[in-house]
Amino acid sequence: LGLFFTSPFAATGTEQNGEGARQELGGPNEEWSGWISTVKRGWVWNQFFVLEEYMGSDPQYVGKLHTDLDSGDSGVKYTLSGDGAGSIFTIDQTTGDIHALRSLDREEKPYYTLRAQAVDIDTNRPLEPESEFVIKVQDINDNEPKFLEGPYTASVPEMSPVGTYVTQVTATDADDPTYGNSARVVYSILHGQPYFSVDPKTGVIKTALPNMDREVKEQYQVLIQAKDMGGQLGGLAGTTTINITLSDVNDNPPRFSKSFFHLRVPESSAVGSAVGRIKAHDLDIGKNAEVEYTIVPGDGGAMFDITTNEHNQEGIIILKRPLDYESKKAYTFKVDASNAHLDPRFQSFGAFKDTATVKINVLDVDEPPGVQ
Repeated sequence: LGLFFTSPFAATGTEQNGEGARQELGGPNEEWSGWISTVKRGWVWNQFFVLEEYMGSDPQYVGKLHTDLDSGDSGVKYTLSGDGAGSIFTIDQTTGDIHALRSLDREEKPYYTLRAQAVDIDTNRPLEPESEFVIKVQDINDNEPKFLEGPYTASVPEMSPVGTYVTQVTATDADDPTYGNSARVVYSILHGQPYFSVDPKTGVIKTALPNMDREVKEQYQVLIQAKDMGGQLGGLAGTTTINITLSDVNDNPPRFSKSFFHLRVPESSAVGSAVGRIKAHDLDIGKNAEVEYTIVPGDGGAMFDITTNEHNQEGIIILKRPLDYESKKAYTFKVDASNAHLDPRFQSFGAFKDTATVKINVLDVDEPPGVQ
């Protein structure tokens, strides 16, 4: 004896009775035979299925309740109670046929717990103990992957080796991850090649080209797609954008715009005053573009010193000793421009400095009488 349930669904995974079989629903009382509360041959015997988002014109057939005590003479009445009984699920009291009255959404509610009862139609006395069972809403692929945190921003140092980590993106899919491939997401890059790559399983984005130079191109926009169904044809897809900036490294030395600077200075200039400015340009930015100027030791440079203007990185030449046109009319010396913060990776490229020649002509000033 015992209630049993006949389902129209074929087996899927280890969840359904694949034999379209008699699925017995008994009560926990040992006097009732047919109580099955455990997994038998891999099938869950008290769990039944209804397809989500059903669009048919008639109520969706779920299955059939029956008892061995039902001899077909209409002496047995079947009842349902529990989640959605009467409003979502209905049972034909005579035949035991269960139908879903409306379309269901698994992402809204994945399963319904109901109780079945077979009673004598005349006396209303139970013929079987009340039996609990579950109607599970079977997933379909009705949700596309979504990037909840996009658009993303990221940065990676310029000149990074291929395979350098940039960032990771994650898409979520509301479909059932335990059933089929509806929630199995595969990542691909739609825009941003050949500069970057994405791991199809993890969504990790890495550099794909060597020697990407910030001074050539600083900003990149990468479009990533997440597609469910394992990326197969027919899967649903979502996209997100990652704005990637190449951060600066010191891969450029300062360079003088010309190799020779010619200055003119009145002989009356005061010691400590600025007598001229020169500038070396550095394509880097921030600390990597800070320039240090030094006068190369020699006879001509002993009269002068040079400092750096922190705001525009100009070299300011300062007079150290008094000038005398009658004693010396011109001075020539060399100035080195170098970076303050070197990156050892690029020192093999050569000396990270540039040199220019400075010639300063002393201008004669009429001296008042008595001045020698």
